Amino acid sequence: MRKVVLALSALFTFSPALLAQQPAWANKLFGTETSHDFGVVARGAQLKYSFKMTNIYKEPLEITEVRASCICTRGEASVKVLQPNESATLNVFMDAKHFSGAKTVRVYVSVGPKFVSTATLTVSANARGDVVFSPAELDFGNLQRGQTPAKTIDVEYSGGLVDWRVTEIVKNGSAPFDLKVEELPRVVNGPGRKGYRLTATIKPEPSTGSFKQEVVLKTNDASAPVLTFNIVGNIQAGLAVSPSALVIKDLKVGDAETKKVLVRAARPFRVISVAGQGDGITVDVPNRQETTLVLTVHIQPTKAGDIRRQLLIRTDLDDTTTPLTVEATVEP
Repeated sequence: MRKVVLALSALFTFSPALLAQQPAWANKLFGTETSHDFGVVARGAQLKYSFKMTNIYKEPLEITEVRASCICTRGEASVKVLQPNESATLNVFMDAKHFSGAKTVRVYVSVGPKFVSTATLTVSANARGDVVFSPAELDFGNLQRGQTPAKTIDVEYSGGLVDWRVTEIVKNGSAPFDLKVEELPRVVNGPGRKGYRLTATIKPEPSTGSFKQEVVLKTNDASAPVLTFNIVGNIQAGLAVSPSALVIKDLKVGDAETKKVLVRAARPFRVISVAGQGDGITVDVPNRQETTLVLTVHIQPTKAGDIRRQLLIRTDLDDTTTPLTVEATVEP
């Protein structure tokens, strides 16, 4: 009888109905942050948010699928396999030109293949049709340190509030750009335009690396007191690396692959070191000073699995490093 009771107890404890009510264990990869609200945005805004995920388990986890409940949203993992104790990001992109008003989207992140589970993330935004940003965000792309380009974004209001205005513009003090604000220029013999033109200019000596800065516009509209847009870019340390990532497929244990990487700068430089070598990845560095140098990367893996290694190229130009990513899928 005791065995029967234990068997029934086990069956009850692990019944599918009860398990379905439990939160997916994959949610724990994201800690306490499984949702993000972009707030009030202009119709057509291009939104991005990065969720941090950490593998707290003892088994490697492969990101097998990322899907969203709306075509206006997509997700993208920064790695394919998350090793134990490793952290990475799950980037979520939301396109506000596909909806108007409030929108909530679920993003499903499935992991496996040995142990299978699906985490659920939630993103939301409220797209205002009476405020338009043109373009949706400012993207400076890749810049060399010392360049000071400028880009503009127009904020135009077409709603019914007669005295609509932006009362305050808030940006991070560490942002690598300055902002100038003026009213939208009038169109000759055209309808009046209500809004502002913002000009962002990169500072002469910004910190190197990629940046994404949110600019907040506070308005006198009680129904939408805050609007936001992003300014993004990547400031390189005076170097241009081509390609910036080496992706190698169909590589087997014991095989050897050699790739060439060009490193350029506006003035002659010398490569001092390349950090991150090891586990079958080595780099030949020329011992000379030129405006263009060729690095030879050797990949000869000793074990199967996914390789994702970031090499850091240090030169005598300044005290910063420039990354070079090496990714490979190694078969037994």
